[in-house]
Amino acid sequence: MPRRRRWYTTLYVQVIIAILLGIALGHLFPKAGIACKPLGDAFIDLIRMMIAPVVFCTVVQGIASMSDLKKVGRIGVKALVYFEVVSTFALAIGLVIGHVLHPGAGFNVDAATLDPKAVAAYAGHAGEVGIIARLMAAIPKTFVDAFVHGDVLQVLVVSVLTGFAIALMGPAGTKVTRAVEAAGKVFFGIVRIIVKAAPIGAFGAMAFTVGRYRISSLSNLAALIGTFYLTSAVFVLLVLGIVSRLTGFSILRFLAYIKDELLIVLGTSSSETVLPDMMQKLERLGASASVVGLVFPTGYSFNTDGTNIYMTLSVLFLAQATNTHMTLVQELGILLFAMIASKGGSGVTGNGFVTLAATLAAVPSIPIQALALLLGVDKFMSECRALTNVVGNGVATLVVSRWEGELSAADLRESMAVPAPAASTQPEHVRAAGS
Repeated sequence: MPRRRRWYTTLYVQVIIAILLGIALGHLFPKAGIACKPLGDAFIDLIRMMIAPVVFCTVVQGIASMSDLKKVGRIGVKALVYFEVVSTFALAIGLVIGHVLHPGAGFNVDAATLDPKAVAAYAGHAGEVGIIARLMAAIPKTFVDAFVHGDVLQVLVVSVLTGFAIALMGPAGTKVTRAVEAAGKVFFGIVRIIVKAAPIGAFGAMAFTVGRYRISSLSNLAALIGTFYLTSAVFVLLVLGIVSRLTGFSILRFLAYIKDELLIVLGTSSSETVLPDMMQKLERLGASASVVGLVFPTGYSFNTDGTNIYMTLSVLFLAQATNTHMTLVQELGILLFAMIASKGGSGVTGNGFVTLAATLAAVPSIPIQALALLLGVDKFMSECRALTNVVGNGVATLVVSRWEGELSAADLRESMAVPAPAASTQPEHVRAAGS
């Protein structure tokens, strides 16, 4: 009979302890907490270092081994349709709950008293956000440029082209595919080593956040933070819950299955830190490498549900806080503009704030310097944005995989019942290739 693992050796338990210790250190000794910032930054940088090669190997191997190349185009169309429908629901929920709870009521802020310099850097990047700009930016200047800058969408473009090229080589492409599979084993092995340091990264990031922004400073904006977390929870449990039920699995069971990754996101405030691990776990559930490799990374730019909720809710909050009246036509305009602007988001901390600045630029009645009200709490809200984005992209991948007939509801529920530890094994297609 195998020995049971001690509770303190489990990754998610270690991450929980690290988060609590980070909060305590940042609260009791703010200067020491701020000094821990390099620990969180180093962990995020280590993970980002591996995102490009992991996505490249997964997508190339998945496409190159497919006999039906039309499937790739079919998957892409299904994913984009799903992204647009669900992300629009996220935007609408932010508006609805913002009207119901009025988180900005009573602030009575005079925008003329706010310092526009505080948000000048974000406003300067506002024009760079949008679907056209994002699509153009998806084309790297050179083949290796995508790997140098680590842009997920650029890596995806290069990977898809490479996968198609290898598939069209016929029998000669088999050797190349095997080489990519071997490289994938190496990169996933590196990821497993890095993820063991997740508690250290979570401790450093949380200690810095609490030490820098102080929990006591959140009291005035507690209503906004609480409303945002509540709205995100409603979206996940209600909207994604219904989608999951129709797909054949429970959203609560899925959340339990990816709890390790969610805790890492909570500690590091970035969804990119778990991209390789999430791809592994989705493949363990039975989704193919091609579906996982195409849908999940693409969702980081086209399915940012948490960012969508944040944008519409924050715009309403700022309007209420500055006593700015908004008509129904203006709100619908925000909804339409946000549907486009949100497609420029990604899993990097701070991009949601830039996207919000772009949305405000489309609503001249709300002074853009009002963004200064959110500067102190955006870091705490970015954690919820990242968590919602990860869950949304995970559900999207399973939905598309079910549409492709790769999964049965019974097998999906059975696989989720016994979740594997984060980054403990290689993805299914890599293990199969090596057996």
